[in-house]
Amino acid sequence: MTATTDETGSKTHQSWVLVLILFGVTSIVEGVAVSQLFAFLPLYLAEMQMAASDIPRWVGWLTSLIFLLGLPLVPLWGVWADKYSRKTVIIRSALVEAVVFALIAASRQPWHLAVGMLLSGFQLGNSGVMLGALRDVTPRSRLGIAIALFGATGVIGFALGPVLGSLLIDRFGTSISTVFLVSGLLSLAVALMLAVGFREVSPEARPEGPVLKLAFGAMRSVFTEPVTRRLFAIFGVAFLARFMISPYLPILTERIHASGEGVASAIALVVGTAALVGGLISPLAGAAGDRFGFRTVLVASLAAYGLTLLLMPFAPSVLLLALLSALGAAFVAGVNAMVLGLLSMDVPPQQRSATLNLVYLPLYLAGIVGPAIGALVVSAGLATVFVLSAVIVAGGALYVFLRLQRPAEANAAV
Repeated sequence: MTATTDETGSKTHQSWVLVLILFGVTSIVEGVAVSQLFAFLPLYLAEMQMAASDIPRWVGWLTSLIFLLGLPLVPLWGVWADKYSRKTVIIRSALVEAVVFALIAASRQPWHLAVGMLLSGFQLGNSGVMLGALRDVTPRSRLGIAIALFGATGVIGFALGPVLGSLLIDRFGTSISTVFLVSGLLSLAVALMLAVGFREVSPEARPEGPVLKLAFGAMRSVFTEPVTRRLFAIFGVAFLARFMISPYLPILTERIHASGEGVASAIALVVGTAALVGGLISPLAGAAGDRFGFRTVLVASLAAYGLTLLLMPFAPSVLLLALLSALGAAFVAGVNAMVLGLLSMDVPPQQRSATLNLVYLPLYLAGIVGPAIGALVVSAGLATVFVLSAVIVAGGALYVFLRLQRPAEANAAV
């Protein structure tokens, strides 16, 4: 496709609509694969003849491996992409995902799974790069809608993954390993699609200097700003609670379902529906923030999320658990929207780009710590994980509420 020129006069390298479609498909496939891993990991361990009493602990430890290797590399991918090639970094993620899910599909022992999930950390770091490329090719008059649509694709993938997997398992009798293999093949197809359809989108000015110095210089500039530290901490609290309970939602669903038939569909209802509701509610949360104030909606969202977490382990039916899970996803979407909104307003302009590239650091850190905490406390009972996560979220709500009581000039940093 030929280059176009937006109203700012800068040349774009490719149609922004095509780039949005390519990146949207990439994000959806990634969401499908990862959500299936979260949803069906307990069932996969059961297929490996693991004792039922050991599965909750193993689920927590295995899930924490997903982000372990990826966390130290997060600051580097953005620098490598801007310095050398965004296209290469994005395709790298899809290829690694294809290999990882092929390994997971071939796993026959829990330690095989551990190797595959540990290697999955190398596929992280593409979302910020895609967002940066999309921002560079999109006219300013279309930037808001482009970013909003791209953000929704990941949620769509997370909603579709368990649903498609449950259809393959319950309707067509497919094995769980085959579900993971299909995800790996889809990831390989995405890599080929990007190689053929996406042209390199370079930043206006490539960064100069050693990669490590650039990467950690960006981190230093972000975390020396008090408002960023505080907002990242709140972001981390919400993600920590989410990742504490995510590995255990399928187990809780299985226990409430209490039937060997249709359990994959029940898990899809609880996990997939929740993801879909979270995606749909995010724009409403933004509108509420505009009307009532971002900090007010942030407190309300955190408090309500904590309440849903507290109620989940006591749900008497799968349907009610699905409702609580959907409400929880909606409140998490509210937290995410409010934190991103506050970042866009309160972070100094000269640091916004670096902050955007590192905004998912709290997610990756929570993805390691949250499941690990769950694995440590689940021996006290499945409900313990949900109650502890509710307490953590309540602490975050109290922090923001107390900050709200301060004078307006002190409240500018939350």
